[in-house]
Amino acid sequence: MLSVAFLIALLGAIVTFLVWNRRSWDPTKTLGLLLRHWFALRVIAWHGARQRRHLEVDSQDIHCVQEEILLQRLQMNQDTEYGLLHQFSDIKDSESFQRRLPLTRYEHYKESILKVSQGQENILLPGKPATLPMTSGTAGAPAMLLGTMSSAKDFFLQGTSVVWNAIFTSCPRLYGAQKIVNFCYTPVRDKTEAALPIGPAPTFPTAAYIRHLYSTPDVAYEITSIQEALYVHLLFALRDRDLGALEASSAWIICEAFTLLQDQWKTIAEDICIGHINAELTLPDSIRQKLEVLLKPDAQRAWELRVEFEKGFQGIAKRVWPHLHMVIAVDSGASDLYGSILKEMYCHGTQVYSPLYGTPEGLIGVNIWPEKSERHYVLCPRSMFCEFIPLGLCEEAQTHTLAMHEVKENELYELVVTNHAGLYRYRIGDVVRVARFHNQCPVVEFMFRQSQTLNIRGEGITEDSFYRSLRRAVNLWPGAGLVDYCTMDSRILGPFSGGSDPHYDVFVELKGVRNLSEDQRYKLDQCLQEDIPVYRALRIKGSIGHTRVHLVQAGAFTRFRRFIVSGSRITYEQLQMPRVLRRKELADFMQRQIIS
Repeated sequence: MLSVAFLIALLGAIVTFLVWNRRSWDPTKTLGLLLRHWFALRVIAWHGARQRRHLEVDSQDIHCVQEEILLQRLQMNQDTEYGLLHQFSDIKDSESFQRRLPLTRYEHYKESILKVSQGQENILLPGKPATLPMTSGTAGAPAMLLGTMSSAKDFFLQGTSVVWNAIFTSCPRLYGAQKIVNFCYTPVRDKTEAALPIGPAPTFPTAAYIRHLYSTPDVAYEITSIQEALYVHLLFALRDRDLGALEASSAWIICEAFTLLQDQWKTIAEDICIGHINAELTLPDSIRQKLEVLLKPDAQRAWELRVEFEKGFQGIAKRVWPHLHMVIAVDSGASDLYGSILKEMYCHGTQVYSPLYGTPEGLIGVNIWPEKSERHYVLCPRSMFCEFIPLGLCEEAQTHTLAMHEVKENELYELVVTNHAGLYRYRIGDVVRVARFHNQCPVVEFMFRQSQTLNIRGEGITEDSFYRSLRRAVNLWPGAGLVDYCTMDSRILGPFSGGSDPHYDVFVELKGVRNLSEDQRYKLDQCLQEDIPVYRALRIKGSIGHTRVHLVQAGAFTRFRRFIVSGSRITYEQLQMPRVLRRKELADFMQRQIIS
């Protein structure tokens, strides 16, 4: 009797789901696909709610939770070479951990990670790592870390699952039959001499089982080039008038997709009209054939798209996808500019949600407030053991740290983490502000990366401070819109620095103007002086020359990102845009892009 009642209730729920979503559900889909979609959403929602409850419980006693995960990881790694060296088995609490182990940076682990890459086991972790992810290289050359399935599990359970709970709570419509486009690609993984894969941290296996919730067919995830992948994602997403959300790891990837669309909309519309894929797109024949079988001709939809594209690209997302609810992509820190472009240009009128705060070292925090404009992340107390160095003490190699339960609201701190993957008391170089508390758990706002500080004469201009002054200067340039930028200390060029006094060189890509007068360029120097007293004092003394502004070619930063990725083992999804150039080869590349 109970089973019959359950089946009736299930059938009623499915019928309700179908009726509620009759506008957005493609009537050609089979009942089997509908059931699969319905069931997957319910599983995701149940799992997300469960993980959110865990977060709520953990956030009420963070000191206990942090001690627990620290001791678990020390016990797990106590028989490794590093664990034996530092006598992990004798550590009984966080205080003894902090006394016994120093604060560390990458150089501390470089030799150990090299041993691991050569195939040696039980160095920093038991056995071998699952992969060797790379840092983005904003502080210098990309560096190799260790990746584990435990780290991937943390990202999925404590991060992604909680994010989906927040999305469904904030936007119930996405709990229906609408699909999402995820702008991603599958990079070719390099390997070490010991056959260990180099590249992004491993993906938690569950992710592959929910791809039917996305607009792009499974076979497209085999594409290994980001440009081709973005084209195919756009092609299938644009066929679906009722798309519900856009997703990517970073806002710059979605900006890149819209730039590609703006350049190639005629070709994309033609492909949709006749049901084939542009022959000039570099795709393996096997992938192309499978995709074209699925790409049915749709002349009506192609006509609708052409009409909208011909009107321009202001607010284009909402015009081609009228039922679009959300853009899901990180747009804090170095990605703030790209988030602004999405909100002001392509996705105007659509909610932009920055879901996670993560680094190559692991998951740090999750944003459980999609409806709010602030990019605030509640720290995940079971992901990593976190310590905090007050900003005034950051210059010291070894200093006192605070625990999660000891930080104060509105104070700035450098983050120190102990993760799943063999890093202990590791200074990741991020500075955060404690915005408030969620129960006992700090809610942080990312402020800047220490590696991206301008420091010719000890002035210490952070990337967020420089960015604010640059935005103000751009607003003083009539008709100009900022597309992208980076800067550098002129001394990186040596004798080719272009002036006797050390100064900042700023490379800007603009829209709306072809050139700037010298007076307009000098506005940036004036804004820096007005906003940053220490810079003004150094300018008055003549210790620093005036800031030079260089306009670069359209598309220069797209080519710049390709150049960075092609010369390293990092992927586009790992890339953090360097705002301050530290490497001469990057500076030389930008010099070649200058047009005035």
